[in-house]
Amino acid sequence: MIARTRVVLDAAPSLGSLYAKATGARLRQMLPDAKREALDLPHVEHQLAHVPVDPAKLVAYQRLMGDTVRDTLPSVFVHGLVFPLAMSVMVRDDFPLPLLGMVHLSNQVNHVASIPVDATLGAIAWAESMRGHRAGTAVDVIVEVTDGTRVLWRGVSTYLARGVWLGSKPGSQTEARTPFVAPARTGSWKLAADTGRAYAAVMGDYNPIHLSAFSAKALGLQRAIAHGMYMAGRALAGATPQSTGYDWEIEFATPAFLPSSVDVAFEDKADGMSFSGWGARSGKPHFSGSITVAPRTSASGE
Repeated sequence: MIARTRVVLDAAPSLGSLYAKATGARLRQMLPDAKREALDLPHVEHQLAHVPVDPAKLVAYQRLMGDTVRDTLPSVFVHGLVFPLAMSVMVRDDFPLPLLGMVHLSNQVNHVASIPVDATLGAIAWAESMRGHRAGTAVDVIVEVTDGTRVLWRGVSTYLARGVWLGSKPGSQTEARTPFVAPARTGSWKLAADTGRAYAAVMGDYNPIHLSAFSAKALGLQRAIAHGMYMAGRALAGATPQSTGYDWEIEFATPAFLPSSVDVAFEDKADGMSFSGWGARSGKPHFSGSITVAPRTSASGE
C-alpha cells in the first residue's frame, strides 16, 4: 500500500472554478510545444472536514428526480455533494489525465447506512488504479464520506481519458461484443433540451457537454448529452431502502443526446433490483445497473 499525503481543504471548491482550471489546462495541452508529463498518479488525498448539506438543494434535487421526500440523503445526492472534492484531485497540476473530455464509465457505491439530513459529514477523496483501456487510460476516483467515526458512504467513479496511453498505442483490435437486446420496457423518460441545465442548477455541475449544443460542440459532441448522475438519480429515485444500507452500481454505454426519449426497464431481484435504459428511437443502450439491499460488510476500501 502506498502512503498518501493528506491535503486538507478549508472549504469545498466551486465547480465553476474547477472547470475553469480544467479548461486552462486543456488549452495549454493543445499548444504545439506542450509536453505531457509521465503518467503517474499523485500520492495524495484531499480532505474536507465539513460537507455542508443545503436543505433547499435537497428539496430541489428530490423534485428534479421525482425522488421520495424523506429525512435521509439520497445516495446520488451524496455523490453530488462530494463531487467538487473528487474533482479537486483531478484538476491538480500533477494529475496526469485531462479532465475535460473524460468519459464517465461507471459508478460503484456502498451506501453503508442511512445518512440523516442533519448529519455532520466529512469526506476524503483520492485517485487510484490507473490502467490501460482499449480506448486510452482509465482511472478510479474514490470518495469516502464519514460522520467522524465511521464511513457511511463510499463511491468509486471510473473515468476514461480517450487517446491517452500509458505506453505505446496498442494495435487495432477487434473486440467481440454481445449485441444489446432491450428487455421488456417498464417505463419511458422524456429528456428535455434543458435537462443538463436543470441538473446543473441544482447540483452546480456546469460541465459544458451537458449544457447546450453550442458548448457541447466545442468539446467535439454533436449535441448536449444527459449527465450520467442525472440518469443514476432517476433510476434510484424511490427504489432504495430508507432504513438500511445498500449497494448500487451503474455502467454507462452510449450517451443520451438532448432532447430525447429513453426507455427504461426495472426488474425486481431476490436481493434488490436491476435497471437499464436505452434510446427509444435508436435502440442503443445508455446505462445498466443494479441495487443490492444486502450491503458489503466493509467500506474501508483498498
